[in-house]
Amino acid sequence: MINEELVDVFKALSHPIRIDILDHLKSQPLTTGELSEKYDVSRYAIMKHLGVLVDAKLVTIRRKGRLRVNYLNVIPLQELYNRWVSKYEAPHANSLLAIKNLVEEREGNKMEQTKEIKIDSFHIEQEIVIQAKKETVFKALTEDISSWWHFRVGEKDSKLILEPKLAGRFYEDWGNGEGALWGNVMYYKRNEEIRLNGLLGMSGSVNSSYSYKLIEDGDRTVLQLSHQAVGILEPHWEEAHRHGWNELLAENLKKFVEQK
Repeated sequence: MINEELVDVFKALSHPIRIDILDHLKSQPLTTGELSEKYDVSRYAIMKHLGVLVDAKLVTIRRKGRLRVNYLNVIPLQELYNRWVSKYEAPHANSLLAIKNLVEEREGNKMEQTKEIKIDSFHIEQEIVIQAKKETVFKALTEDISSWWHFRVGEKDSKLILEPKLAGRFYEDWGNGEGALWGNVMYYKRNEEIRLNGLLGMSGSVNSSYSYKLIEDGDRTVLQLSHQAVGILEPHWEEAHRHGWNELLAENLKKFVEQK
């Protein structure tokens, strides 16, 4: 993250309403009208605050008909964390966080046993800027995916393959005809967009789809991720996938492409 982008992020976080907006968007995406209803200020003032958050890339916008839907984009915050939390402190902090999450998850599971099963959904939108042409980024998303996608179902040294074609498979090859399917390509336009269906670590009665869209901006490429899931979802899955995408795109893919 260059210094100018850092300034934009800190500027965006300098106002309590903007911080509060990010807290609301962490729970779910909201239209501009829905956000305006939560504050005793004008809709125009909320739109100005959203403009600052968009400029800092902390909020991404998707339009659904006449509605403007706002999504939290946590990648700039993840980049701040990566910049100033040392590699020695991070594992310790992550270990403590893992213990905290395990305890809370166990307590949550006890409570969930008394609740009825219900259909739920989540929708994740993230945007990351990569200092490379979109052809280079697209190649990394397809031909080189095994080099930066570090999540594995089987052995750590297994190979990931994304077949670059309509109905192609995204799968983990363990050798000897064994492996795990991560997804299937539902839409494929070279150097522009890929859409896939795949559970991505979830299981059971779930329909999950995700897409990458590439927009070239000079010597940079804006990668837009969209991930939607609906079905019988565990409470922690949305946060786990939000964090997982941050790790894969903001850390692994970006570093892999920009250091080549």
